[in-house]
Amino acid sequence: MNNFIFENATKVFFGKGCVKEYLCCLTKGYGDTVMLAYGGGSIKRNGVYDEVTAILKAAGKNIVEFPGIMANPTYAKVLEGAKLAKENHVGLILGVGGGSVMDCCKAVSIAARYQGDVWADFWARPGIFDFDPLPLGVIVTVAGTGSECNGGAVITNEELKIKTGRDYPKCNPRSEVRPA
Repeated sequence: MNNFIFENATKVFFGKGCVKEYLCCLTKGYGDTVMLAYGGGSIKRNGVYDEVTAILKAAGKNIVEFPGIMANPTYAKVLEGAKLAKENHVGLILGVGGGSVMDCCKAVSIAARYQGDVWADFWARPGIFDFDPLPLGVIVTVAGTGSECNGGAVITNEELKIKTGRDYPKCNPRSEVRPA
């Protein structure tokens, strides 16, 4: 095996009851407003939504919802999330779902804090950060992509008919909670 160095800034909380035990503490220090991002609504059907929103409300957080993140998230959806985050002075994005939700949230975290053309400067070609993306936490509901522990994201620009992936370590989730 070749020598290598591995560094990962994401702190992972794994096991039964982790959301209930740690989420309140993990959202401290990120302001009063959390953007709750999720996909098609399975988190509402399986009880995760109710659990997460109850914890956030008990912690005194204002919740801005960003639902409807689709498989293979689009650049238009990224811009929608960035606009929502900016308008509501979001301090933390909390992505709840699988890899597509996490990918979209990573791109939103860049777009919410960047003044230029996000597609041209970060997706059409690798970009250079001279700013900090909006902090991101995730609650994984579907395992498999590994997106919860890296800065990688794949976004589709439907207008240009291009699907591009990039990996920006600055977009690594700050904390990841994985219920068993």
